[in-house]
Amino acid sequence: MKKTQNQMLIIFGASGDLTARKLIPAIYNLHKDKHLPENFVVLGASRSAMTDQEFRQKVVQESEFLKDRISKDGKDFIADFADKIFYEDLGDNYDSSYKALAKRIGKLNKEKECEENYIFYLSTPPSLYEVIAKNLCEAGLTKEETGWKRIIVEKPFGYSLETAKELNEGLHKYFNEPQVYRIDHYLGKETVQNLLVTRFSNSIFEPTWNRRYIHHVEITNAETVGVEKRGGYYDKSGALRDMFQSHLLQVLSLIVMEPPINASAEEIRDEKVKALKSLRLMTDPQVLATHTMKGQYVASTIDGKKVKGYREEEGVDPNSKTETFAAVKFFVDNWRWKDVPFYVRTAKCMPTKVTEVVIHFKSPAHEVFKSQDVYKKDNKLIIRIQPDEGILIKFGVKVPGLGFHVEQANLEFYYSDLDSAEIMDAYERLLLDAMQGDATLYARADEVEAAWRFVDPILKYWENEEVPTFGYPAGTWGPRNSDDLFEGHFGWRNPGDLLTDETGFCIL
Repeated sequence: MKKTQNQMLIIFGASGDLTARKLIPAIYNLHKDKHLPENFVVLGASRSAMTDQEFRQKVVQESEFLKDRISKDGKDFIADFADKIFYEDLGDNYDSSYKALAKRIGKLNKEKECEENYIFYLSTPPSLYEVIAKNLCEAGLTKEETGWKRIIVEKPFGYSLETAKELNEGLHKYFNEPQVYRIDHYLGKETVQNLLVTRFSNSIFEPTWNRRYIHHVEITNAETVGVEKRGGYYDKSGALRDMFQSHLLQVLSLIVMEPPINASAEEIRDEKVKALKSLRLMTDPQVLATHTMKGQYVASTIDGKKVKGYREEEGVDPNSKTETFAAVKFFVDNWRWKDVPFYVRTAKCMPTKVTEVVIHFKSPAHEVFKSQDVYKKDNKLIIRIQPDEGILIKFGVKVPGLGFHVEQANLEFYYSDLDSAEIMDAYERLLLDAMQGDATLYARADEVEAAWRFVDPILKYWENEEVPTFGYPAGTWGPRNSDDLFEGHFGWRNPGDLLTDETGFCIL
């Protein structure tokens, strides 16, 4: 594994939930697995008044996210890890002087020999990105004369194409593009990364990965939970912004992209940008009406328990038309994918938590066993991103006995079968990549803008009050008419059984 240089990770918004829930546990695991450099420091920075020890107590010793590991690893090991963590109070706001912060960073750098290599992690609202970048620059913390400087920013990266461009321009005033790491935790998942390996290292897949052999491609992201306590945020965002524009289009780009010249970060990202730019833009209202669908979960009963509808959730407008279900059918304008439909959906309150890619292969040109309804059992390559991460191939076999009765059989592989393999959590992998300067799994500015360029017309169309929002009972697979997006006899692949006895249909 690549050597990690001595460095300091400065987390803005360190008193927030993400730091305690994801970042510190990820750093802890990297420390335990000996992936951190010899000299490594975490400096939390936020507006909360805390001492170093109080911060350590909060995010390490008393952390509910580390308690299981703490009991196993012993007090001495925990104390050794906690000694790497420090805290600096920023005062009333993020736009005040950073002189005290710069002084603390300089002091820790000298004491811990971090070689002036700094990563600034912005676990803050996007509205603060440029503010923090400006103050870091004014405090002299972005200069790279001696050590490198990198900045990691969280999603949502923009609310539209226009706001994404503004964010990029704001960051580029103080950081060069190679210094900016836009994090999307989906790309840290082992199975997402394995899309590249599945495609480009297996001769049984790459020759058939095109319009001659693939009938259509389907991507599903389903969550069993509703908006929970995020109603206020979600009602201003919706499923298309929250999941489709970022996570799912990132996954799609790995499916659509052409083979890169090599496995370097820039070559892979170049091909991802080309893939996103090749998505056919939909601006005609008639096309948008037949190729997109939005829905919203309504009150239901799941396993005998009453479940609230979206409009009853805390922080949600009682008349909201914000979508919790988004489905889009579209095409890719290049040689490889000409006329191959792509179907992508994401939703809250569905029967099963699952994210998967399904490649539907075409039926044989000469269907010898057509009478056996083989067309209903097309070959499928299913790449399960979460949970039960793995790969499944569905193919036809003869059922023992007289005649030629055809059924589907499975060839499957699960990552859990690799007992000796070390599978990193998404944040572990992405943080380590940033520490080592590997931007492969981070989005580039033009990549983000290309994704928004495709999504923007859909969002603008959905703002029209005449566009229907279809209701679906919580615990079902979305609006009952969602299969209408498909051509022919096909429909969504719905893994698992429905958890509700209600199958109502309505337009909200």
